[in-house]
Amino acid sequence: MDISWDDARIFLAVADSGSFSAAARALRMGQPTVSRRIAEFEARLGRVLFNRGRQGATLTAEGGRLLTSARQMARWSAEFERALAEGEDAARGPVRLTAPPGIAFEFLVPFCALLKTQLPGIRLDLLATVDYLDLTLGQADLAIRSRPASEPGVETLYSLEVPVGIFAAPSYRERLPAGPLKVGDLDWICWAGAKERLMPRPQLEALIPDFEPAFASDDYLIQVRACQMGLGAMFRGRIRHPLIADMGLVELPVDLPPVRDALHLIGARGMRHVPRVRAVIDALIDALDDTVRLRPPA
Repeated sequence: MDISWDDARIFLAVADSGSFSAAARALRMGQPTVSRRIAEFEARLGRVLFNRGRQGATLTAEGGRLLTSARQMARWSAEFERALAEGEDAARGPVRLTAPPGIAFEFLVPFCALLKTQLPGIRLDLLATVDYLDLTLGQADLAIRSRPASEPGVETLYSLEVPVGIFAAPSYRERLPAGPLKVGDLDWICWAGAKERLMPRPQLEALIPDFEPAFASDDYLIQVRACQMGLGAMFRGRIRHPLIADMGLVELPVDLPPVRDALHLIGARGMRHVPRVRAVIDALIDALDDTVRLRPPA
């Protein structure tokens, strides 16, 4: 069945606004026209998309199944219009990149400054969160995650293996015994609140009976500051990069099996063909390729 974007646009406006009259105002159409168009659309599909009532219009189960696809059509329609307006090879406009707070703070903010000199027509909007934003719905254009793409409609564009070490302030290291340390010898800095199940707390609970962190926060920057102040140790990537500033921490020789993490650059399938997104992907890959992996302390 040939479903036009105009039909999907009207369907999406009613779904998002919850009423035919509100959708008509948003579309600058008459309310009877919106009602008629939805009724004709339902007739062609052979299914009811909305429950009509005094409180407005709510999606039926059949309508709900079409919502994600309609949002994707809206996203690609916007990209199509932008490409027409800017020219096929133009690399201009906003690109939304989501990443965990630590990566955003230490690497991506300096990367944004570098990108501004290389691609002044692009504005990188940085969304720092540990939550997975839905790239297929346009919540972000690109994501840096610790796991490769697995859900439909997204693809892994680049992967970087990151060895992980345990770091602390020099003042904290001076209070510890010389030589290799055991995991139970350390005061640990972890996530708190709704994020407490993030690494490393579950791993430490499995290794240390009755484990309790010495310091916990739901904010990565606060954890780093606590580590710098000598309140304990934290897991960090054992890497060096020109864009990452020295935090003044030292790696501790802890008796643990090797711990590895990874960074994966993820995009919605097909978004890498959008010029402004392609430019950011290429710049990110070039920057990540400068990462140097460090050896553990003796």
